[in-house]
Amino acid sequence: MHKGAENKICLGQLRRTVPENWLFGSLAHFCQDTSKIWIRPNKRRTRHKVLNPFYIFQLFSVCLWFSEDYKEYAFAIIIMSVISIALTVYDLREQSVKLHRLVESHNSITVSVCGRKTGVQELESRFLVPGDLLILTGNKVKMPCDAILIDGSCVVDEGMLTGESIPVTKMPLPKMDSSVPWKMQSEGDYKRHILFCGTEVIQAKGASSGNVRAVVLQTGFNTAKGDLVRSILYPKPMNFKLYRDAIRFLLCLVGIATIGMIYTLCVYVRSRELPEEVVKKALDVITIAVPPALPAALTTGIIYAQRRLKKRGIFCISPQRINVCGQLNLVCFDKTGTLTRDGLDLWGVLPCSKNGFQEVHSFASGRALPWGPLCAAMASCHSLILIDGTIQGDPLDIKMFEATAWEMDISGADFHLKGVPAHAVVVKPCKTASQVPVEGIAILHQFPFSSTLQRMTVIVQEMGGDRLAFMKGAPERVASFCQPETVPTSFVSELQIYTTQGFRVIALAYKKLELDHHIMALMRDKVESDLIFLGLLILENRLKEETKPVLEELISARIRTVMITGDNLQTAITVARKSGMVSESQKIILIEANEMTGSSSASISWKLVEEKKHLGCGNQDNYINIKKEVPNNDREGSYHFALSGKSFQVISQHFSSLLPKILINGTIFARMSPGQKSSLVEEFQKLDYFVGMCGDGANDCGALKMAHVGISLSEQEASVASPFTSQTPNIECVPHLIKEGRAALVTSFCMFKYMALYSMIQYVGVLLLYWETNTLSNYQFLFQDLAITTLIGVTMNLNGAYPKLVPFRPAGRLISPPLLLSVVLNVLLSLSMHIVGFILVQRQPWYSVEMHSACPVKNDSISKLTIPTTVPEKLGNISAFTSFENTTIWFLGTINCIIVALIFSKGKPFRQPTYTNYIFVLVLIIQLGVCLFILFADIPELYRRLDLLCTPVLWRVYIVVMLSSNFIVSLIVEEAIIENQALWMIIKRCFGYQSKSQYRIWQRVLANDPSWPPLNQTSYSGMPSCGRGVSYSNPVFESNEEQL
Repeated sequence: MHKGAENKICLGQLRRTVPENWLFGSLAHFCQDTSKIWIRPNKRRTRHKVLNPFYIFQLFSVCLWFSEDYKEYAFAIIIMSVISIALTVYDLREQSVKLHRLVESHNSITVSVCGRKTGVQELESRFLVPGDLLILTGNKVKMPCDAILIDGSCVVDEGMLTGESIPVTKMPLPKMDSSVPWKMQSEGDYKRHILFCGTEVIQAKGASSGNVRAVVLQTGFNTAKGDLVRSILYPKPMNFKLYRDAIRFLLCLVGIATIGMIYTLCVYVRSRELPEEVVKKALDVITIAVPPALPAALTTGIIYAQRRLKKRGIFCISPQRINVCGQLNLVCFDKTGTLTRDGLDLWGVLPCSKNGFQEVHSFASGRALPWGPLCAAMASCHSLILIDGTIQGDPLDIKMFEATAWEMDISGADFHLKGVPAHAVVVKPCKTASQVPVEGIAILHQFPFSSTLQRMTVIVQEMGGDRLAFMKGAPERVASFCQPETVPTSFVSELQIYTTQGFRVIALAYKKLELDHHIMALMRDKVESDLIFLGLLILENRLKEETKPVLEELISARIRTVMITGDNLQTAITVARKSGMVSESQKIILIEANEMTGSSSASISWKLVEEKKHLGCGNQDNYINIKKEVPNNDREGSYHFALSGKSFQVISQHFSSLLPKILINGTIFARMSPGQKSSLVEEFQKLDYFVGMCGDGANDCGALKMAHVGISLSEQEASVASPFTSQTPNIECVPHLIKEGRAALVTSFCMFKYMALYSMIQYVGVLLLYWETNTLSNYQFLFQDLAITTLIGVTMNLNGAYPKLVPFRPAGRLISPPLLLSVVLNVLLSLSMHIVGFILVQRQPWYSVEMHSACPVKNDSISKLTIPTTVPEKLGNISAFTSFENTTIWFLGTINCIIVALIFSKGKPFRQPTYTNYIFVLVLIIQLGVCLFILFADIPELYRRLDLLCTPVLWRVYIVVMLSSNFIVSLIVEEAIIENQALWMIIKRCFGYQSKSQYRIWQRVLANDPSWPPLNQTSYSGMPSCGRGVSYSNPVFESNEEQL
């Protein structure tokens, strides 16, 4: 028995002996709920959304308007709010349903469980508990739990965990009599014995017992997949200042409205109005100062951006994140399948002889590789399997095997060869192959590849020939197992030539075995000794065509790019160089950190990577070595740090004070596990970076969810965790998303400014009319609210993103000096214009409170106008709203809303120019034309409907002059001051302003530190400068993105 697993099996046996009613009444019920994702009903989601403070305010406004018979606009607000709420609820439900399906895929599986007394029985996977003994039969089985393999072998697709759909061979836990923990019984990585939840068992092969058996290790949220689901369900909350500032902005408007309420109460109480009228007028001020249509207007802008993204094949399940895209200043990329192509291309093979390396055999030439041990190794040293006539396995193995032009088969019942088990994998030369002295090679036993051991070995039997052992793996590791005299003296230099160019290099070796040894009795260490070096296999992992141009575009826009990959460090460095992530003039510093071992402390070393020309090679290829001496001017140039996941973990634990310094220039992170990817993204966020993450695998899910913006290039598990999913599997979507985010963010600011100005224009006009115990009529309000503002709010957002990424971001805060100054100055201009119009109209010679028209009977010429000849009518015969002040204020306010919309509609550098938004421009022209027509047209019926009074033509010209002056001054202020980047930079320098972002602070600190970065040094955790104290902090990331 496996002593390490004995306790867990006892738990399973105990489960089989308890009463059935107790089992399903308590333990089974508990286990059933461990990984269940509850989908919140739409009613609850809707109720939660409706109870948002802003929608409650909208409800209050609508009720007030109905009481005042202002039902047209009330219905419009209701319709817009219902659409906004429905879209939000729909998006949230779709996300929940996706996650529910992801989890339920392994909850509803029927498995075979073996009990001591009950024998084998079928059981739903949701009732599994740790300690149960699983019987795995058949192929294509989804694992419902984490289980440890104790008998038989399995081939598993772990794409859900690693991001690469590469079949992995799982071996049973070795049988040992010692009582050491089971994790210590493994020769290499203990994970090679574990079947992880969510992975797919492609093939299960029983041993002598005929069954594949595994002990349940973890269930529910404690499994590998459960950890992934937990990271999706409960990510660290995200803080985006726009939404927090929006609440503050609205609270300021509420404060202004409160002042207006007090003013209204004073004016109307002094005029001895009815109490209910006084209350209505006072409450009206709140609905005027705080625009109820603001959420709908912002939602419209986001919907337009979402639609533009959809046209580019980018789908969004969290629309509020689109605005966040506009603030990204750091983007992390996975490597395999994201920056580079998924598969590997076989470039060539470098055979070895007694005299050293021979000429490279290129497979592009179409020449077959001559028969020999090297060809046999390529045909048999792999973990490929045959399922339904299709070869499946590691892409590297597939490319290597296909290059030999051999065929694969499974030995049948009629296959008889001494020492070859039934159903063994047999490789044979194809019919077209010639001069091959063997009929085939049977693969007898595998020592599977392990990332810890960095190699794999197979024992094979040539049909009618020798029994051989072949090894394949990392060149340095393979060479260490070979006879020294068989390894060429130029091994290191040749290897560096190809690895520096980005090739993936695999070494091959072999030895002959004696036929009289039983395969299973052979220990791995005996097989893997005194090998003969065969040569190097050279594979190419090419960049995607779009990778380099996209990275260049991002870097030119001053957006940091970082690589986070599970691949090895050397390949990652080379890809970073080739892709332009690290330019030729920039240095790379390798950081290696090691855990405490025995009496020694944890250590961290810094080594500068230097590029030199290899003079011994005709084409002078580059190779990498560690520089011994460092010139004094090296630190003045740009540099990048490169480190592995292991080093990152050690630094986080033992050198936390160095972590922010490293992250400021950390660009290459290799051998990163899914958890380490998430931690790295979080650490970047603590430095106040707005982080984007682009990946294509399930191993990126945690990082995709943790990032401010996650972009999945896959529609599998990663799309559940990611707010954005691209149908185009390359990184071209990243700059598109940033451009649309910047455009959407600027649009949001434009809408905030416009809605604030529109509210303040109405607010100022109404308060001036309240002074005369007058106000605007319902139709006047309706014209401004519906015909002007609503149409502008719907069309102003139609501007697309500007096609070029500029090297600066739009402001990320509403409470910023330029935006506040813009709002305040425009409010003051509007206030001044309204006050001037209000006072001037009362001083006109034709002005009289007892008259409702100042137009002459025959309006032949302005010069003849003195005293109107119209017969005065009593105010009782006309609307209570009509007055010359009302008419003047309404025209000034209505046309000013159109002017403000034109001024605030920003174009370059983040949005397309305003003139390209044809619908918006057409709307403004029509609105302005209608307003001017109403202003200059003497149509009594139209004036009566709108509660306007006819005024002399000269006064109408004065109104146009006031509006034109306001437009010119406002335009000059906006373009010469508010949008003047150079002016604001001068102001910042004059006042000594410096960014308070953590990464900016660290950049300034490191720029003045002559000892940074340390080169060719080793530090230990016990040293004072390498303390574990946390050197930076940041408030908890709070999410307010659904507040609007």
